[in-house]
Parts: sequence; C-alpha cells; structure tokens
Amino acid sequence: MIDLLKSFSIIALELTILFVAISFVIQVLQSYIPYGTIEKKLSGNNRMAASVIALVFAFITPFCSCSTIPIVVNLLKNKIPFSIVMVFLFASPVLDPTIITVMGVVMGWEITVLYTLITAICSIFIGFTLDRFGFEKYVKRVTMTGFNPSSHTFNWSDTWNETWQLIKNVYPYLIMGAAIGSLIHGVVPTEWVVQWFGHDAWWLIPIAAVIGIPLYIRLSSMIPISQVLIMKGMALGPVMAMMISSAGASLPEIVLMKAIFKKQLIIAFVLSVLMMSMISGIIFYFV
Repeated sequence: MIDLLKSFSIIALELTILFVAISFVIQVLQSYIPYGTIEKKLSGNNRMAASVIALVFAFITPFCSCSTIPIVVNLLKNKIPFSIVMVFLFASPVLDPTIITVMGVVMGWEITVLYTLITAICSIFIGFTLDRFGFEKYVKRVTMTGFNPSSHTFNWSDTWNETWQLIKNVYPYLIMGAAIGSLIHGVVPTEWVVQWFGHDAWWLIPIAAVIGIPLYIRLSSMIPISQVLIMKGMALGPVMAMMISSAGASLPEIVLMKAIFKKQLIIAFVLSVLMMSMISGIIFYFV
C-alpha cells in the first residue's frame, strides 16, 4: 500500500508541475493569436496550405469540446471551405498542445512526434475525403451570437483565470489517470499484461478503437495510464488506438454536433475517428 501511494504521489506531482506550467504558457501565447488573419488564410485558394494552417490553428487552440464546436460554427459562418473546417474539427481534440507536451515528457518524444504526424495526416485526408463525397450538404444552418475569439487580448488576470478554468476542466482527469496508472503499476503483474496484451495481440487494435469511443477516457487520463501499460509490456498499437478514439470522438462533442450536423455527417465523423485510431494503432504496432 505504501509503494502504491508513493508511486501515485510521484506520478501526480510530476504531472501537476508539467500541466500547470505548460497550461499557463499556452494561455499567454493564445493572447497573441491573430484570429482574423488566420481565418483569411483558411479561406485561401490553396487548399493544401489552408489545411496546414488549420492544423496549426487546431494545435494552438487547446479547447474542450464545448469550445471547439462554436469555433467550427464560426468558421462555417465565415465561409471557410468545408474541407478545411473538417480538418480543424478532427485535429482539434487530438492535437492539444498542453497534453502533447505532457505526452512528450511522459511517453517520449519519438512516440509523440509520430502520434502528431499520424493524426495530422489523417485529419487532412478525412477532411478532404468528406468534402469530396459531398458531406457538406449535411451541415445545418446554424447562427451563433456572443462568440468573438478575435477579442481575446493579453491580460495577466484573465490569462490566469483561463488557466485556472482549464485546470479545473482537465486536471481532475489527469489525476484520475495517474491514480489508475499507479494501481495498474502496483497490482497488475507484468507477466499477465505481456501474455494477454503484448506485441502479439494485434487483434486488440480494432477492439481498443471501438471501445474507446463510448468509454470516453480523456486524453489527459490516458497518458499516465498508457505510460504504465507500456512499461508493463502492453503493445503500443492498441494503447494508441484507444487513446485516439476516446479523445477524437468524445460523447459530449458528439452530442453538441447534433446541433450543427445532420445524422449522416455525425455517423461519418464517428466512423472516420474509428478509422484514424485503427490506422494509428496499426502503425504503432509495427514501431
């Protein structure tokens, strides 16, 4: 029991210091984001360049689902091409800068860079594919008031308040993941993990991807859990598949999508996230 508490304390302390520091820095940087200029770039004629800008925009805006959807509505209202909006929608939940930085420190930068490349490429491919097959017609006509991201300017008090809000929304899931990770580390035998979930268990990739969507394990919770599972000998493929599916198609986000998308596009969104998670899992399986 003492070892279990010691393991939890070490993991929780490391994650707390990293998360609070990185969150504050990101909030400061967000104050200088030229939203108006970015939106103009997103509407440019060069779709590939615009998609890369959409990825960068998704990366530098670490919003939860309730904030991502209003941005999507705002982009659609401003006549940003559907394919570019979809790139942002798919990339936004899986390319959180705070969580990716924590991932790099906890799980290693090689894994983190590969994760970022895979999710970025998949987001572009899915966004352009949905546009090619005419899914834009399944977007509802939605109007929105009271949302003006360009009005966000730097202020120490506001920046700290926003950092505190981010901590309240995400930090509990990070600590929850640390607790579960410590429990796995102290209770689950390494030999058992290797036997049932080791590198030969390729069939876990589609199962993990499917389970991840309704399970809704936040990306912040999955990082410490994944670290321990990998240390115990679990194959990297299913771990990453579950991580991406649970973060990419969270239940709150899907519920919010019902207000702006018809069911055909929502189904396509879920299936696309499932495909992204399985592709990622397969790639990581062979790493």
